[in-house]
Amino acid sequence: MATGADEGAGASERGGDDVGDDVRAADVASDAALARRLQILATEHWGLLAARSTAQSEVLTRITIYLTLVSAGLVTIGLLGQATRFGSWFPTAALAILGFLTVVGLLTLIRMLTVSEEDMMFVLAMNRIRGGYADVDPGAAEYFLASPHDDAVGMTVTYSFLRYRGGLEQVLGSSLIMSALVTGSVGGMFAGGLCAALGMPTGGAVTIGVILGLAIVAITAWYGGYRFMGVWKSYTPRRPSAGPPAQWGPR
Repeated sequence: MATGADEGAGASERGGDDVGDDVRAADVASDAALARRLQILATEHWGLLAARSTAQSEVLTRITIYLTLVSAGLVTIGLLGQATRFGSWFPTAALAILGFLTVVGLLTLIRMLTVSEEDMMFVLAMNRIRGGYADVDPGAAEYFLASPHDDAVGMTVTYSFLRYRGGLEQVLGSSLIMSALVTGSVGGMFAGGLCAALGMPTGGAVTIGVILGLAIVAITAWYGGYRFMGVWKSYTPRRPSAGPPAQWGPR
């Protein structure tokens, strides 16, 4: 016949087994939740990468089309000049071609400004997801070269994680500035040609053309910076950086 001590010991063992089962069930549930979170984050990450790639491909194709049109348009103007000996209806045809190229160039610049803002949006979103990866596995964070912080510092690190900050050459060498220069040149030729066709002296027509061309480049650069700075006035990061860029780059 079992004694009270034996019954107590048996109950204690059964109670210990129940506790162990609860702990193991909790661990399994926790692992399943983390796996589900990683799957969701990875799916969103790949979706953002695909959308960013599509936007970049679209705007590069549009730039290529615009430059092709400019090249073809200038060649056409040269051929028309030879065919008409720069008389007759040549001024009207040349102005029409230059005006068309100017409009296409301005539309291309508008699209490029929009895609630039979209690209910044994609980078910030992927930085935030990278922060989610770091929350799930903090030990993996040290292997990220891009930043896990979705603020201005984190964006700068992700765009240039070996230098920790962007340089002026990144702006001057961008496709936006190149397209602005081409559009400014075409727009300046159109404005100068129009002024000359209306009877303005050559010096005045050239001056107006140069001023308009420089204005297109300057307005494009200013408006791009204005849109960039305007983002940070309305955006609140979820995972801000806690120090200068050098603390969040590679060590």
